[in-house]
Amino acid sequence: MSADERVNVPITPRVARASGAAFVREAVFATRFTQLDTAVVSARGRQRDVNEDGHSALEGRVPLFVVADGVSAGALASRASGELVTRLHATLGQGRIDADAVRRAVLDADRDIGRSIARRSDAPGAATLALCAATSLTLSRWVIAWVGDCRVYRVRGDAAGQAELLTHDDTYRHLNEPSPPGGSPDDPARMIGNGAVDAPNVRHVDLHGDEMLVLCSDGVHRHVSAGDIGHFLRGPASLARRCVGLVQFARDRGSHDDATVLVVRRAAGPRSPIARTLGRTTLCALVALGLLQLAADSVAAPHVAPTRATSSPAGWIR
Repeated sequence: MSADERVNVPITPRVARASGAAFVREAVFATRFTQLDTAVVSARGRQRDVNEDGHSALEGRVPLFVVADGVSAGALASRASGELVTRLHATLGQGRIDADAVRRAVLDADRDIGRSIARRSDAPGAATLALCAATSLTLSRWVIAWVGDCRVYRVRGDAAGQAELLTHDDTYRHLNEPSPPGGSPDDPARMIGNGAVDAPNVRHVDLHGDEMLVLCSDGVHRHVSAGDIGHFLRGPASLARRCVGLVQFARDRGSHDDATVLVVRRAAGPRSPIARTLGRTTLCALVALGLLQLAADSVAAPHVAPTRATSSPAGWIR
């Protein structure tokens, strides 16, 4: 795929709710071939003043999604995760995305974030990462990347909805390396921002109709199983509500850490010509009424719907 054929699709926000403790958002990417339903939920840890997880805001036109977890033992953890997400979107959102581009972008971010933190603190700071990006216009081919202990799962589209772990944690235990004094073998041994990564883990995966890619921080996956992920992310509720249920379940299982889950679901079938026509007609009507905005039927749309945010409903995440 040439640079001119890079995946570039409009996005429509469906839900955007934020509060001091939680952020919930749902949006749709649509091309002439298919669409992606996406949602992200990020909740501050119960004993934290600031959420040190970062994540894609589900904006723009490039189907690139990132979750980053600032390492709390380091300096400026929330800055490290936030800058990592911002820098990856700025770099990869401008041209062709492939495995080599992802590797270069992650290593560039490692150096840039290290310099940024060094200007503000004498202590090192870093973040772990999970990323996925579509590499085909049909949104069926993806590249995933990870550093540290953020994870990527794929949830199958069949009735069982089994979640399959696609990544491995870069922990001292998994890498067969001694952990530092006072550390745990299950701590991440590779991070971004402190020069502790030679090359990010990168692989290609397929995403079929009605399948999902799930990116999450350790505040979620340390407290839930792959079976739990598949169970909570399948059902009739909106994708955002399902993500909220998963984060709340992690809370109920003892998670006190910041917890973030971002889900990308590919539509079960191709968009029909009738659906595309109705989509364009509905778009014009609803924009005129100022009620809602639907994705235009074009790979390179001239307009992106603005972000909207309101207060998060009480009781969504405790």
